[in-house]
Amino acid sequence: MDELQRLIWKGENDQLDFKQRVTQPEKIARTLVSFANTRGGQLLVGVKDNGTICGVDPEEEKHTLQMAADFYCDPPVKIMYEEEEVDGKTILKVIVPESIHKPHLAKLKEGDWRSYIRVKDTSVQTSKVEHKKLSQELQSQFEPLPLDRQELSALDYLDRNPRITLKQYMKVANLSERRAYRILVKLVIHGYLRLHDKEKEAYYTLS
Repeated sequence: MDELQRLIWKGENDQLDFKQRVTQPEKIARTLVSFANTRGGQLLVGVKDNGTICGVDPEEEKHTLQMAADFYCDPPVKIMYEEEEVDGKTILKVIVPESIHKPHLAKLKEGDWRSYIRVKDTSVQTSKVEHKKLSQELQSQFEPLPLDRQELSALDYLDRNPRITLKQYMKVANLSERRAYRILVKLVIHGYLRLHDKEKEAYYTLS
């Protein structure tokens, strides 16, 4: 049995996803972002969810994938391609390395960018994930990182105040909404902050 068939037989998991076709860049961007934000992964295009090989035209798929990686991910996600032939059918293997520029955001619609991580076989929006689950899934994957002045300003504010919202942090650090959101997500993923999103306006506290 070759490596590709072994991968398919294992089924979808935190580092493997199957797609029959890629037709919507905004949807596939979430998968690309979740791999880049977590431990990296591979996307097999031309394979159904149940592992059946259906094959694709790789050039058509690459066009949509590259559009997703370059224009629907912020910052853009680096992807690499390999083509595999199985019984006369072409499978496009899309390799997404773990990123050093995380967190990446995926564009849902104009002006709406969200961050995703990979939990088991699903791309999960970080704002919907409890801190406890984030810690369990991610604590072993990330080493403590040195923080820059803007990141430290959030922690300094929380030393003096019980909570901070996205709008408050934008004002404190003089940042755009997208940049402020990306930093807060990064601090949650790395275990510095806890996200509370049950109320009308989400807020963050020290972990």
